[in-house]
Amino acid sequence: MSLVISNIRLPFDEPEEQALAEAYRLTGLTAGQTQAAVNRVSIDARRGRIFRVYSVRLDLPGDEKAFCEKLQTPFVRYKPNDKPAVPRGAKRLTHRPVVVGLGPAGLFAAYTLAKYGYAPLVFERGGDLDERDAAVDTFWRGGAFDPDCNIQFGEGGAGAYSDGKLTTRIGDALCDTVLETLAAHGAPADIVKKAKPHVGTDILKDVVRAMRRYIVQNGGAVRFRTALTGVVIRSGALCAVRTQQGETACERAVIALGHSARDTFVALHRNGVYLEPKPFSIGVRIEHLQSEIDRALYGRYAGHPLLPPAEYNLSRRSGGRACYSFCMCPGGTVVAAQSERDTIVTNGMSLHARDGKNANAALAVSVDPADFDDGTPFGGVALQQQIEHAAFLQTGSYRAPCQRVGDFIAGRPTRNAGAVQPSYPIGVAYGEAAASLPDFVQGMMRDSLPYFGGKLRGFDAADALLTGPETRTSSPVRITRGQDLFSLGCAGLIPSGEGAGYAGGIMSAAVDGIKAAYRIMEEFAPVLE
Repeated sequence: MSLVISNIRLPFDEPEEQALAEAYRLTGLTAGQTQAAVNRVSIDARRGRIFRVYSVRLDLPGDEKAFCEKLQTPFVRYKPNDKPAVPRGAKRLTHRPVVVGLGPAGLFAAYTLAKYGYAPLVFERGGDLDERDAAVDTFWRGGAFDPDCNIQFGEGGAGAYSDGKLTTRIGDALCDTVLETLAAHGAPADIVKKAKPHVGTDILKDVVRAMRRYIVQNGGAVRFRTALTGVVIRSGALCAVRTQQGETACERAVIALGHSARDTFVALHRNGVYLEPKPFSIGVRIEHLQSEIDRALYGRYAGHPLLPPAEYNLSRRSGGRACYSFCMCPGGTVVAAQSERDTIVTNGMSLHARDGKNANAALAVSVDPADFDDGTPFGGVALQQQIEHAAFLQTGSYRAPCQRVGDFIAGRPTRNAGAVQPSYPIGVAYGEAAASLPDFVQGMMRDSLPYFGGKLRGFDAADALLTGPETRTSSPVRITRGQDLFSLGCAGLIPSGEGAGYAGGIMSAAVDGIKAAYRIMEEFAPVLE
């Protein structure tokens, strides 16, 4: 329990100690009476001046709540410790719990179970990160594509090849648990206090490796190159999972597949697991020079060593649809992210330093089940596949279609790049970046670019680049679960994370994975006692 003093605004080049001093001044306390630490810090670059905005945590030895109520000062609030207690059940498990998938949700589910003595058995379709790096590098250099070990599948999930962004809007107390766990396993310590924390792909991979080692050291087991092929349900309850190696008996399994396990979704549906279509978004990647984004947001302070590479977040609604920027990667690259042969899928990635020449983000448009209803749960999957394969046919290779923004707005194909050079590792084919997308998506993007240019100077610059398509913004299906977290009609099966339709990014997926583990722990006693 503590006091939080928020909205402390200081010039960006003032030292952090000034924020602590301001917190003392606002509360009338001194360093001898309390311990102070920065709780969160963000950059505010609006209105031509740049501030760091702090919230500071003060820990008092007395009744903090009473002190806060007596003080009655704006921006000072009492923050109780609202993390849920770690549950502990009494029933005995006949079999160790199973976790399927080692992306953020599965990783945190397995980590939590291992930490408290439940010895989980983890199945991961792809390889470990060493094998995965080799497979991705081979493909990006023009070699063979591995449909089971790529940017989507393997240790760490899709999040391992991203920016390692840890921003979320869920406001769950377990977010602090996620940040603390990542920091304990090698992530930068400052992620626990940044308003927009990020790790970077280069560091995040080592963090994932460290967490996997912890799982194994604490009684868990991880089996790579082992895809889920189905489940066994008897009398409405889970009794086994099927993999390429056969059946594994279990009463409880966390299914954290990720949003690209299309064949596994179909297999689960055939086994009687209830799935439904859900909204998602599709679009392209947009690239600018990072220096131009810095200049647009920081003005004359662009390039200042105390300022991080600038970020943006843009959105527009029209006609019941949304067009928005998503997964913005400062100083990053556009990457090849397909999970099936003869398709093109783009995504974004940044290293921790975010020191690349270009900035990129998804420029995405919302699609609704009504746009792709085919009478099955898989209409969204079919739309994704149609777009991805059409883009491949458009270029005749794994090169991605690429187009300058000025040409896209004018409705003409691009012949060559201008000031912004594409970062896509396999190479691009100039022409029409969005030609494989539905007309309504192209129209929404074309109308939104000038609007965004009015919000962020230069966003619609003629030489900015579009590379497409971006289709894997979130899962197109939901594995429906009840209030007890069990899949409808299959007690004991716990769908979790982004692929199951219950998260949108590393942070929310990790939190959902912890909750899935807690669901098992509240019912059963540890296996290792």
